[in-house]
Amino acid sequence: MKRDPGCIFCRIVAGEIPSRKAYEDDEILVFHDIEPWAPVHVLVIPKEHIATFYDVSEAHTALLGRMLALAPRLMKGLGVTNGFRTLVNTGVDGRQEVQHLHVHVMGGPRPWAKG
Repeated sequence: MKRDPGCIFCRIVAGEIPSRKAYEDDEILVFHDIEPWAPVHVLVIPKEHIATFYDVSEAHTALLGRMLALAPRLMKGLGVTNGFRTLVNTGVDGRQEVQHLHVHVMGGPRPWAKG
C-alpha cells in the first residue's frame, strides 16, 4: 500500500498519531475531525496515500464508492438522522489543507460553526 511518511493522515493510518476512530476496515479509516465544523464531523480516508481527487483513477472507482456509501450508515450510527453534508476539497484553490484524499461528512443540529 502506498504511504507518504510526511503525511499526517498516513501517520494516523499507521497508528503513529492517535485518532478517535468511527470506522475502520482494510482499505478505509474514518475518524472524528479534531476541529469540527458541525456537531458530528468525521473524515473518511483511504488507507492508501492518494494526494488529491486529481490523482484518482478508474482503479479507485470501487474504493470511492465504498467511501461514499459509508456516509449514511456512519451518520445514522452517530445519531444524525435529519440530514448531513459531504464535502471533498481538492487542491489549493479548493482549500485542501491535508494532501491526502478525504471526504468530510458533517451533520447534526444547526447552526454549525462553519459551512
